Amino acid sequence: MSPIVISLIIIAVIIGVLAILYVVGSKMQKKQIAQKEQIAAAAQQVSMLVIDKKIMKFKDAGMPKSVVEQTPKRMMNAKLPIVKAKVGPQIVNLICDDGIFDDLPTKGEIKAMVSGIYITEVKSIRGKKKNTQEEPKKKSFGAKLRAKQRKLQAEYEQEEKLKAAEKADKAKKKAEKEKAKKITQ
Repeated sequence: MSPIVISLIIIAVIIGVLAILYVVGSKMQKKQIAQKEQIAAAAQQVSMLVIDKKIMKFKDAGMPKSVVEQTPKRMMNAKLPIVKAKVGPQIVNLICDDGIFDDLPTKGEIKAMVSGIYITEVKSIRGKKKNTQEEPKKKSFGAKLRAKQRKLQAEYEQEEKLKAAEKADKAKKKAEKEKAKKITQ
């Protein structure tokens, strides 16, 4: 075989793999958005005292036995932001959203939205309303990546909402046209 044919085959394979990754990625993003909506619907506001926060492996986090049994094996070694907090009289380990992990104060009281064992949003810190504070001059690489991921996810969600609105408008116009045709006939 000539080098041109071999290079064309390799390019075709690479294009095929990228197309598959694109389709799978878009499906996974849609699933993630649906899951976030479910989590937001089940969230409750809770007052808690944050004792400690760490990014650690799930199996080392000290989660309840029922949670560990339901977790897939591939997630056991995944590093997650874990918050040890006193909620009422109990001390519990909670999983935190990546985007708010840096905002949580250690040894501070917060009011947060919690869905099960997942902290989704911080409402206030020590009675003060949460506001955007001045960013530190130097951010860690992980913090930069989390901020960029939050920004891109928000943009994607806005695009999905716009697409859904456009589809609804097209369907409405189409229904009006069909109704107008029925009236004229």
